[in-house]
Amino acid sequence: MSGVWVFKNGVVRLVENPASEATEGRRKVLVYVPTNEVIKSYAVLERKLNGHGWERYHDDPDLLQFHKQSTIHLISLPKDFKSFKSMHMYDIVVKNRNLFEVRDM
Repeated sequence: MSGVWVFKNGVVRLVENPASEATEGRRKVLVYVPTNEVIKSYAVLERKLNGHGWERYHDDPDLLQFHKQSTIHLISLPKDFKSFKSMHMYDIVVKNRNLFEVRDM
């Protein structure tokens, strides 16, 4: 059994073929829950993360990386926002419960 775990509305489910869901025309967006704001750029995302204790790492020129001092968590994102995929969004959601959600566009 392989696939991607999807968290939606407090329910966890295994999507066995995530590529098929993506091709069904369901584009995903990352939403900052406290303001219901869709994250449209890394600048906006970085401001939201900084406000919750995440610090930017500048070690890898090919990635945007954020670390939170009080945890072992590391968020690694592609440098280009156009390459920001749902798997990156879910990584942010898992590490920031109740702050972010992934929604269908």
